[in-house]
Amino acid sequence: MASIALKVIRGVFGAAELVAPRLGGRIGFELFCRTPNPKVLTAGERRAVERAVDFMAEARHHRIKVGSNCVAVHEFRPGEGRPFAGTVLVIHGWRSRTEYMHALIEGCRDAGFRVVSLDLPGHGASTGRRLNMASGVAAARAGGEWFGPFAAVIGHSFGGAVAANAVAGAVDGVAPIETRRLVMIAAPNALSEVFDGFRRYVNLGRRSASALDDRIRRLSGHGLAHFTSAKQLARLSTPTLVVHAPDDAEVSAEDARNLARAGDHVRLVWAEGLGHRRILSDPGIVQQVVGFVAAADEPAPLH
Repeated sequence: MASIALKVIRGVFGAAELVAPRLGGRIGFELFCRTPNPKVLTAGERRAVERAVDFMAEARHHRIKVGSNCVAVHEFRPGEGRPFAGTVLVIHGWRSRTEYMHALIEGCRDAGFRVVSLDLPGHGASTGRRLNMASGVAAARAGGEWFGPFAAVIGHSFGGAVAANAVAGAVDGVAPIETRRLVMIAAPNALSEVFDGFRRYVNLGRRSASALDDRIRRLSGHGLAHFTSAKQLARLSTPTLVVHAPDDAEVSAEDARNLARAGDHVRLVWAEGLGHRRILSDPGIVQQVVGFVAAADEPAPLH
């Protein structure tokens, strides 16, 4: 965010805290949920999309209506002659898209899995410019209704938090998605901690933050503190793999430790030196994730 624009935003929130905290909460919520323009890519992002053109051409592309959005779902089927191992749902992170999950999708396909990969609202080929936990969970549930049940759900970064909350049925009115296994890669633990960083960055005051939390509660049935993945995992018996790099500069390694404390059904694998994004394409990590997914029980039927 440009420094001048940030100064203006911080000033607006400072004034709203004094005279109109509910308005501050409403504006803060919109800003918190606002997604980057998926058509404006960095040079690195553009190269990644261009490298994945042939890969994406192999998929069957679907569009599912979820609330006010059309969510793009890309279906990758295993090669002919491979025994069908089940269906895997892949969920990318914030400012990401299916193309960036290329290596994991290919690894699962090579093991005989059909892979369905969501472009979350406001990302990739999906419509909209807003994303929050409720809309992410609703998109995952829609994918489950069309393509589930799943052998595994794999999520990266914010997509990992979406995956955990979707499997746990954490949003009121949205049924849990069915899966035998769960994989969370470089995933944050507590949405409230993510918000605290945002709140400090934009100078959102205590009363405005409380009003924002009220809006989230009306939308999802729960406040921010409810969306803590370790709490959701503790309620589940789903075998879960947590993969995290100690040098991740975007999501603290402590988040992974907290997830691993959720129970004996959660296994933590450290990905030394792979940061927040390189972790997705590392062959050793892909192999470990696919091995964990393939260790599930009997596969679900192919629809």
